[in-house]
Amino acid sequence: MLRALLKTMRPRQWTKNAFLFAALVFDGKLFRLPDFLRTLAGFALFCMISSSVYIFNDLLDVEADRLHPVKKNRPIASGKLPVPIAVAAGTILGLLAIGLGFLLDWQFAVTVLVYFCMILVYSKWLKHVPILDVLILAAGFVLRVHAGTTLIIVERFSPWLYVLMTLLALYLGFGKRRAELAMLEGDPSNQRKVLDGYTIPLLDQFITIVSGTTILAYSLYTFFRLPDNHTLMLTIPFVMYAIFRYLYLIEVKQIGGEPEEILLSDRPFQVSIFLWGLAVLAVFYVT
Repeated sequence: MLRALLKTMRPRQWTKNAFLFAALVFDGKLFRLPDFLRTLAGFALFCMISSSVYIFNDLLDVEADRLHPVKKNRPIASGKLPVPIAVAAGTILGLLAIGLGFLLDWQFAVTVLVYFCMILVYSKWLKHVPILDVLILAAGFVLRVHAGTTLIIVERFSPWLYVLMTLLALYLGFGKRRAELAMLEGDPSNQRKVLDGYTIPLLDQFITIVSGTTILAYSLYTFFRLPDNHTLMLTIPFVMYAIFRYLYLIEVKQIGGEPEEILLSDRPFQVSIFLWGLAVLAVFYVT
């Protein structure tokens, strides 16, 4: 039962919560121990609230999952995780995340609460609405970034990063929808309801628009970064490669239904992110 609960908590999805560290890194405070520990604690609490949301999402979808050829094997749908246990676990994780969040900062706790409510509404209704479904997921990433700004005293954090995170999340979201649609072609019985509102040509247009504006937004951020230091512009090629690599994977390799799987498995993508991270650290903490 413990293994079933852990699987329902989706630990692989916790990588998304790394966006909480954006404020810490880009404000030049990564190596300030108190700030790092506060952000690390915030990361842990966001992992808890994320797991709570995933549990309640599976509870809301349990009847539909039992009729699905693949999702019927999920712990709650298959009966490996009893519904009362799942309800108790989701409630405890949610209350702990919000309650402990107030010990860090009240603004952080409010952000966690807003995220929790927004994703629950998404899970119940909005995930079936084309375009809005991806916009809500993008808002989740922006809230993660904002949560990180509440945990430290921000001095040089640029609003351009909010724009960048929104566009990046939209890029990943539309890419995920495209990969899902491509994999389900010829098998409409497994198709999610929201995919009825998309076509591959339409998603290709969305991806083209968002990928280009993501690169532009990042380039503008590196140019307008304060203090006046344009060396961050040297990291643009790594971002371009990562964006193009993801596009290659979803269109040529026909994968990308789960972006976090690419992050955890695709070596060229991992190398580009690693080199970008090293370059950012060198610019912010060495130059």
